[in-house]
Amino acid sequence: MLRKTALIAAAAALVFAVAGCSSTTSSGADQNSAASQKAEKALEKVAGQVFSKGPNGEEPSPASAADLSADEIAKVKGLGATAAIVMHYGGNDWATAQIAGLKSEFGKLGIKVIATTDADFKPDKQVSDLETVLAQKPSIIVSIPTDPVATASAYKAAAASGAKLVFMDNVPQGLKAGSDYVSVVSADNYGNGVVSAHELAKALGGKGTIGTIFHQADFFVTKQRYQGFKDTITKDYPDIKIVTEKGIAGPDFAGDAQAAANAMLSQHPDLSGIWGVWDVPAEGVMAAARASGRADLKIATEDLGKNVAIALAKNQLIVGLGAQVPFDQGVTEARLGAGALLGKSAPPYIALSALPVDHSNVLDAWKKVYHQDPPQDLKDSYKK
Repeated sequence: MLRKTALIAAAAALVFAVAGCSSTTSSGADQNSAASQKAEKALEKVAGQVFSKGPNGEEPSPASAADLSADEIAKVKGLGATAAIVMHYGGNDWATAQIAGLKSEFGKLGIKVIATTDADFKPDKQVSDLETVLAQKPSIIVSIPTDPVATASAYKAAAASGAKLVFMDNVPQGLKAGSDYVSVVSADNYGNGVVSAHELAKALGGKGTIGTIFHQADFFVTKQRYQGFKDTITKDYPDIKIVTEKGIAGPDFAGDAQAAANAMLSQHPDLSGIWGVWDVPAEGVMAAARASGRADLKIATEDLGKNVAIALAKNQLIVGLGAQVPFDQGVTEARLGAGALLGKSAPPYIALSALPVDHSNVLDAWKKVYHQDPPQDLKDSYKK
């Protein structure tokens, strides 16, 4: 009888233990779900907002501030104006789209693009590019400085030549809006960091350990997105801990990011996720994850490059990102340059809001970012 009673008690204890375990599991799942829902609502709330200020603390103005009337467009077409595009780096889809937007709008305005250069992130090369371009006497120069200090004197010379300067993202040190240059046009890079933080938190269920790979350079916009990401994780998701951070300087950003991610995964084998500062470094993180057998790693980034878009479409590794709209930025820059030729004043800083992108909207997002249908291999990759 005593043996039978003991067996009944043990069985009852086992039932209670299993029930307690199930309750704990259920509670954890509920918490994860609640955190993901919180992130989803945050993404809905930030859509269309601009969080960034300009390089000198300027308040953002909308792209519509660059619009031209039909009469103004007709006047510009009669000027026979020319333009040069002086890039910091041309090795990604962002640069390709930015240039495409510029050339498309300059074409509509009757402005001939006489040069397009790529400095490969080397300040001395960009200074040389500017000197070569200035010899062709363009009416407008649209550019993004590789380094705001090292290139400053070359841009001052460009301003002194009479060319209308319009900047992407950042301005050289010592130049003033309205006198040395027309305006600076940027994505909301702080906002892109905010968006990528919410996307990663949504995928992680609001908890875990993560690493960050940032751009180790004095580059205003990449600093902004890094700050936006860190601020959001720290403030909104206390159960997500940033346990490792590594900077990369390039120019082999994918290779450098892969090496950084390999080190992170070696030092922290249970790492839940990694944030990469833009899509090319994120490609390196994906390579490291595959080499380490970490198909479960959650990766968030910025910019809708083709390779990360395909990963999103397949639901593999990349869980979400904040996308810029570089084609629209290029259109805005071209209009600002054209308006300046007519003597129009412009706000010193124009910013376009971040676009949240995950698996569910990656194909539609591609159309918004690039103003064209997704490539066939991206469409074929989409996993319903």
